[in-house]
Amino acid sequence: MYETREEIDRLQELLDGSRRKSTSHLQEIIAGEHALSAEALLPHLDGMRVVSLATVTAKGEPRISAVDGHFIHGFWTFGTDGRSAKSRHLAVRPAVSAAYIDGERIGFFTHGTVVPLDEANPLLPEIIEHWTRHYGTDPRTWGEDIRMYRIDAHWSVAYAG
Repeated sequence: MYETREEIDRLQELLDGSRRKSTSHLQEIIAGEHALSAEALLPHLDGMRVVSLATVTAKGEPRISAVDGHFIHGFWTFGTDGRSAKSRHLAVRPAVSAAYIDGERIGFFTHGTVVPLDEANPLLPEIIEHWTRHYGTDPRTWGEDIRMYRIDAHWSVAYAG
């Protein structure tokens, strides 16, 4: 876990605010012991998690694919090849939805905007170090146009079964 106390508090505020703004149906599902706190959620996000990522086509149609998600400093981070459809979508329509689901045990759902992770981002060295430690190589070396992103969430809920 990379999260500071401030980042954990920010994630908790996001989770609480998102639940408050959700429909009554969702509030009934993610209530009581089923509503995960940020502190209870974070251990479930350690390491690489397969995340379903939905992007939007030029026609406004959703497209979903899987990415290797790494939750670092309160953000999902992921990478893709610049030739991928998702990369083309994200370049002009950065709105995404992401879901990490572990059977009926855990569900973490996020809506937000992707932000490219480039050399100007102060967290990039730590993110690349994490990815390199996990995979054994710097992910930016995996192709000619590897793009790294983080998701700035504006809505997230976490469910425990």
